[in-house]
Amino acid sequence: MQITDDLTKLLHILPEQIRLALEEHPQENNLIEVVMDLGRFPEARFPDKAEYLCETPVSKEDLNYCIQRVGLFSGDNRAGIERTLHRISAMRNRTGEIIGLTCRVGRAVYGTIGMIHDLVETGKSILMLGRPGVGKTTALREIARVLADDLHKRVVIIDTSNEIAGDGDIPHPAIGRARRMQVARPELQHQVMIEAVENHMPQVIVIDEIGTELEALAARTIAERGVQLVGTAHGNQIENLIKNPTLSDLVGGIQAVTLGDEEARRRASQKTVLERKAPPTFEIAVEMLERQRWVVHESVSETVDTLLRGRQPNPQVRTVSETGKVTVTRELAETPTLTPPTMSLRSTGWRSSGQMQPLPPTKAASPIRPVIELERFSEDTSFEQMLDKSWHQQDELMREGRTPGPNGEDYPVHVYPYGISRQQLDQVIEVLNLPVVLTKDMDSADAVVALRSHVKNHSKLRHISKARQLPIYSLKASTIPQITRALRRVLGMDDPNQPDTTDLRLFAQKGSEDEIEALEEARLAVEQIVIPKGQPVELLPRSAQVRKMQHELVEHYRLKSNSFGDEPNRRLRIYPA
Repeated sequence: MQITDDLTKLLHILPEQIRLALEEHPQENNLIEVVMDLGRFPEARFPDKAEYLCETPVSKEDLNYCIQRVGLFSGDNRAGIERTLHRISAMRNRTGEIIGLTCRVGRAVYGTIGMIHDLVETGKSILMLGRPGVGKTTALREIARVLADDLHKRVVIIDTSNEIAGDGDIPHPAIGRARRMQVARPELQHQVMIEAVENHMPQVIVIDEIGTELEALAARTIAERGVQLVGTAHGNQIENLIKNPTLSDLVGGIQAVTLGDEEARRRASQKTVLERKAPPTFEIAVEMLERQRWVVHESVSETVDTLLRGRQPNPQVRTVSETGKVTVTRELAETPTLTPPTMSLRSTGWRSSGQMQPLPPTKAASPIRPVIELERFSEDTSFEQMLDKSWHQQDELMREGRTPGPNGEDYPVHVYPYGISRQQLDQVIEVLNLPVVLTKDMDSADAVVALRSHVKNHSKLRHISKARQLPIYSLKASTIPQITRALRRVLGMDDPNQPDTTDLRLFAQKGSEDEIEALEEARLAVEQIVIPKGQPVELLPRSAQVRKMQHELVEHYRLKSNSFGDEPNRRLRIYPA
């Protein structure tokens, strides 16, 4: 490996007393960063230790000396030294005055991606994971150079904090022939990502530190246009992304799915399980555990599916020796012990009432089947328990205290609709995969779902329901959010303390790109501005039909919205609760 660090340029911006101490230090070449906090001793950090450089506290004059010799600090409080990879980060007090500096050494390490060179050549999108300081940005820089110089691809780097290609308008030679786009403000990174694809015809987009939902959505948009993505995200392992609602879309996202009785029995699981929502944005994931030891997931989709089923994946472990030899091994998952399950599946409805008894085993039964069933029961890991605890806290309580249907019957529950759009009901049942069957015969119904006005005005409906002991669930209006809540109440799945699942397909009539785009705009406005910041938001002008869908989506969040303006500029305004 060849290392270029331009360390003398970083030492040049430091006060003389600190610079001399570093120049005489025996581990100068292993320096990671220099920390200067007002009123404290200056500190040098190395891979295995940290030590003070002198016994004179840092003064405001020392800080100003450094600030005057670096570039301007951007919105993320980062600056650099022109045509170097060094990063200077500022800490400010409540009035905005700089009271601390972290001067981090930037190094271009050529040859650092020898462990995954074959993966880079495949043309698949690669996501690099790892804790801060493990070398993600260094690897990203080298991948960009290899793709541009060795594989002759058109590479564009989205350099939000000038950390990949260095400070200044001329990029550092470490990125080779790759081009670099700078970002004016960190919150605009997702817009620059889309702009790079639309304006500069890249074959590869390189992004550092994907950290917001908008950036994750922009990454998916780029990947769906056939452009190879290489990016980094903070998180040690894929499990961290799965549990992170902001970044889970990078690995496909997760959603709660209700299984049918037969499928739940076949899986030996509860009826509501977690499954991957979509194909992952990145096909390959690399977990950088250490600088010389990386874990490679060659198929992110298979890894996520395996984890959600409660099993451990079997990824590659790649290590590199001091001589540069790469060794590839497999990280075998622990085989679960075949022990009888301590938990029993709770039956419901007729099965739990004792009216249906299990058949005794026959002599012809195969001895292999019990072993398979025991193995299914025993595949329970701490990760599955963690997910169940966070996603299904109410599920076990509900299974303990209720039966699936209101009259003790098994799923599916037969619902008699009265005065409600059949098309909307079918749409909610299909999209949410609810165990509900619509019936036109009240004799076979388990519950009635009707408009409140119809229930008040039709005494016959009330009398028949009372005679047949059918519960009536009333709706104020025939809208998607109210239909969804009513069906969830029928199934006993409605919990006011937990937010409803937001599936945009519920509110889209044709499922066109324009409808989904408008609904996604409304969803992001509600979840990122209206609810957390308590501020009203105006959306882009839309047609009357699309505005109606947006109104229903806003109602789903229990918020209010109005349309204002004249056509064709009529648009929605969403108000906080």
